[in-house]
Amino acid sequence: MNMKTAQPTVDFGATDAEQLPVPAHKLHGWKHFLGLYAGEHVAATEFVIGATFVALGAKTMDILLGLLIGNILALLSWTLITAPIAVETRLSLYTYLHKIAGGTMTKLYNWANVIIFTVISAAMITVSATAVRFLFDIPAQLDWHPTNPWFVMIVLAVGAIVVLVAMYGFNALSEFSSICAPWLFIMFTAGALIMLPPLAESVLGQTSLNSWQDFIEIGSQSIWTGLNAEGEPGIGLMEVIGFAWAANTLTHFGLIDMALFRFAKKRSYGLCTSSGMLFGHYIAWIAAGIMGAGTAVILKTSIATLDPGDVAFHALGLSGFVIVIVAGWTTANANLYRAGLAAQAIFQDKSRQRTTLAVGLVTVIIACFPFVYNNMLPLLTYAGLLVVPVGAIVCAEHFVFPRVGLTRYWVTFRKLDHSTPAIASWGAGLVFGFGLNALDVMSFYYLFIPTWIFTILVYTLMASKYGAGKEYPEEEAAMQAYHREVEAYHQAQERELASTGTVQLDETTTLSRWLIWVSRASLVITFVLACNTLFRSPDMVAYEVNRELFNNVGFICTLLYFTCAYWAMKRRKALTQAPSPCKAAVSAA
Repeated sequence: MNMKTAQPTVDFGATDAEQLPVPAHKLHGWKHFLGLYAGEHVAATEFVIGATFVALGAKTMDILLGLLIGNILALLSWTLITAPIAVETRLSLYTYLHKIAGGTMTKLYNWANVIIFTVISAAMITVSATAVRFLFDIPAQLDWHPTNPWFVMIVLAVGAIVVLVAMYGFNALSEFSSICAPWLFIMFTAGALIMLPPLAESVLGQTSLNSWQDFIEIGSQSIWTGLNAEGEPGIGLMEVIGFAWAANTLTHFGLIDMALFRFAKKRSYGLCTSSGMLFGHYIAWIAAGIMGAGTAVILKTSIATLDPGDVAFHALGLSGFVIVIVAGWTTANANLYRAGLAAQAIFQDKSRQRTTLAVGLVTVIIACFPFVYNNMLPLLTYAGLLVVPVGAIVCAEHFVFPRVGLTRYWVTFRKLDHSTPAIASWGAGLVFGFGLNALDVMSFYYLFIPTWIFTILVYTLMASKYGAGKEYPEEEAAMQAYHREVEAYHQAQERELASTGTVQLDETTTLSRWLIWVSRASLVITFVLACNTLFRSPDMVAYEVNRELFNNVGFICTLLYFTCAYWAMKRRKALTQAPSPCKAAVSAA
């Protein structure tokens, strides 16, 4: 008996692919997500955040334990909340939100994203500018406003490049960003190793560390001392845990990363965020704190007077300029691209290039004011608090509604473009969260938790009164039929793709193998030189010699790594899709 696969009767040709669930043949494995999160969460912000923990007066054991716990809580949030919704729906947050809350709510949410990503992009442009201003001997900008006109000019120049790349060259930059993660990880680690000898000399009277207890003593006396910049007791363990957890509420509790995890084969791939949280945030934040404190010792100044350009140069030499500029640009471009997309979703009659340009101009103006990057901790926390109620609304509809007898997608079934429960719940959540902050009843790092729970309760109660408590059998049957049509459409796409008989050729040429080998060897040499500076510097004279060796050779290795790694990647991309032998034979016949 011959069974024909059902063919779709709905024409999806005019439908934006973003509005459809991700098909099975476009899903990615766990290695893809490990690399993705490793690259995204080792960025220029790590310099600012790592130094801020020092300035806020955290204690050494609080940092070591608190950051570990907080980052584990963050990766569990992705695994238990974000990834399951994304894998079950195969939709981005924007598409899913439109289905459950209507167009008005989605437009308001896009405005929130424009604001958030614009501010984050501005902060990253300012961070990159701190490296460039160092080259021109322009004073560090520590006030909330710029105090040097040449710094403003540098910001405008750096910002112009960021805006242009976000408008026209984002794909190329994304490819370049994908090779940055291994180098960034090595450089952050190397910077910490290089700055430990002067810290040890200032605390222990010797440049070497002989035990773990030596490290704890160095940390307690010269890095995470427990006293803030004003000499008063600083933040404690719970605040450190809270920030590490809250730093990414925008993407896990706020569900922004549904856009990434809709491509995951399994919901358990949320655990792949460990590459960003444990190897990125945890190690990078600790390393940045060590680099900042070491630079302060060398310059005999306070860490509060330093910016990322100062810290990176004294820790890593010329490679430090590269790490600040590269990490700042890649992060700024990614977020400015997101802001431009959100703006284009609001002004649909305008092209993405035009909306990105408009948002970019505002971003560059904001970037001229150093208060943005100097306040990254509270800004990231408040940004998360702004969108957490939206994530709560989605979680309520997805997880809670089926369990309490309410109907998911009731807004779509009623053909509503305006969801009063969703908008009112978001507003109530914001008033509740920021109200708790104004009353100072708890640490603002944890405000997202009661805000999330409160919004879920409010939305569930309101939605049950506005239509979610009813049944829509005909509409549900129509939606199920539509999903079957989508599945048939995707199956047809997959068959068409398979019928081309294309196979991906492996790049096995001698040149490519050498390029990969040289890029990896340059990373190994960089790390070995950093270890040499730490373990083979019996005194400060030997330390200066070893540090100079690292700065010179390390910069050459940096140039080699990026040249060879990018060249090898371009060669892989240049491979054409060759027809399989079977398909070639059929074509010849």
